[in-house]
Amino acid sequence: MSRTDTESGSATTVTTQVPARLDRLPWSAWHTRILIGLGAVWILDGLEVTVVGNVAGRLSEEGSGLDITAAQVTGPAAALYVAGACVGALVFAWLTDRYGRKRLFMVTLAVYLAGTAMTALATEAWMFFFFRFVTGLGIGGEYAAINSAIDELMPARYRGRVDLGVNGTFWLGAAGGALLSVVMLNTAIFPIDVGWRLTFALGVVLGFVILLVRRHVPESPRWLCMHGRADEAAALVDDAEKQIVEHHTGKRLELPEPKGELTIDASKSRSLAAIGRTLVRDYPKRSVLGLALFIGQAFLYNAITFGYGSILETFYDVPSDRTGYYFAVIAVGNLMGPLLLGPLFDSVGRRVMITSTYVGSGLALFVTAWLFGQGHLNATTLTACWCVVLFIASTGASSAYLTVSEIFPMEARASAIALFYAVGTAAGGIAGPLVFSDLTEKGDVSDTVLAFCIGASLMTIAGIIAGFLAVRAERRSLEDIAPPLQSVSPGTSSGGDNPGTPSGDVSPGTSPGDAATPR
Repeated sequence: MSRTDTESGSATTVTTQVPARLDRLPWSAWHTRILIGLGAVWILDGLEVTVVGNVAGRLSEEGSGLDITAAQVTGPAAALYVAGACVGALVFAWLTDRYGRKRLFMVTLAVYLAGTAMTALATEAWMFFFFRFVTGLGIGGEYAAINSAIDELMPARYRGRVDLGVNGTFWLGAAGGALLSVVMLNTAIFPIDVGWRLTFALGVVLGFVILLVRRHVPESPRWLCMHGRADEAAALVDDAEKQIVEHHTGKRLELPEPKGELTIDASKSRSLAAIGRTLVRDYPKRSVLGLALFIGQAFLYNAITFGYGSILETFYDVPSDRTGYYFAVIAVGNLMGPLLLGPLFDSVGRRVMITSTYVGSGLALFVTAWLFGQGHLNATTLTACWCVVLFIASTGASSAYLTVSEIFPMEARASAIALFYAVGTAAGGIAGPLVFSDLTEKGDVSDTVLAFCIGASLMTIAGIIAGFLAVRAERRSLEDIAPPLQSVSPGTSSGGDNPGTPSGDVSPGTSPGDAATPR
């Protein structure tokens, strides 16, 4: 249901039940199709990042077609990829909040495909660096557009596990990239200057398939409501409800009545200045939480993943064309973490699970660092330790994206994701590769132990911060967690699974960002 608020005398003010209608829907094929269309790109991202790490040694060999060193691939090139992702996140996020989720997640995927295709054709080191930056631009834009769209389309009671599962599929691509590199780097199958190019080219092919599927993903009805297009939003939800009812098997499906409604004035400011004031003034503690989670996970992952190949080759004499097998095992651990632990974020709750996954993975990496430093590990047992660490850490890292995509107002959602991703990833994702590549390539045990401890420390600190600041957002509608900036009645809940829950974290006499979280 949506209607123009005739009493206000403004055609831009509407009262709608669209958010409540979306939150009360049962899981269906309609939701599954959206997840495939939007979430599949994470597989490509995992493939992309892993392939670069695995081909670093091959690219540095004579005859590869590029005059580049392995350290340049895992250091400056990796840093440029992340820098591109940070820039892309900030630029495309603002465009996403302004022009819509659907329009931008088509553009960002196209940018990604162009960058990857040109990387495969690079003949000079500077070209490789530049096109890695362009590829990063597309991926950064994807993070903002896709996470916001997924959270806005999924029912509240499934949002946690779905978001974590989607972000976790990065590691499905990582496992595929690791195994793919084993084949592509085999000079008995492909020439030394061809195999790595075909690896990037395969990513382009997969990306085009995703682009075709994504054309059928709808715009976010919530975004439409915020932009005075409530009738279009209602029509989209009408169509979704019709599909869900018609394709339901067994006893006829009766959808429950939506509980609550939301009144929006689309003429209210959605400027960057208004969004910035919201993050700093209204939600300062949530902003600190977002930064801590992103910085912690970025450093932990860079401590392991950007140097894993060099560590295996340097300390355990693992051939460069065999490191992919080890990384595939690590990737499986990363993938299984969010899939198995994700449902607990919707049942046990956000605060407990975020804290335990961050602190738990940090402590596990400290133990791994000690065992490595004492010489108790070999290539297999070190990989097993990494697998345990990242099984836990992957769940925590995915929850960082979930957290910042649900604890801020609708109008600031994509921008908030981009901001915290860019700042946190710039700290860990740019500084990390530059620091850790130097520490791991020297072959000094103490330097590698230091790299592990840096990542473990920041992850643990972030977990402790989450223990105090994490918002209990489980099974609550997005509008209940953080009322839209354009809401005429900010204290009115939009319904969902918890009608009547206080909006955000507000309690009498406090700002929404600084109040103690309810319950």
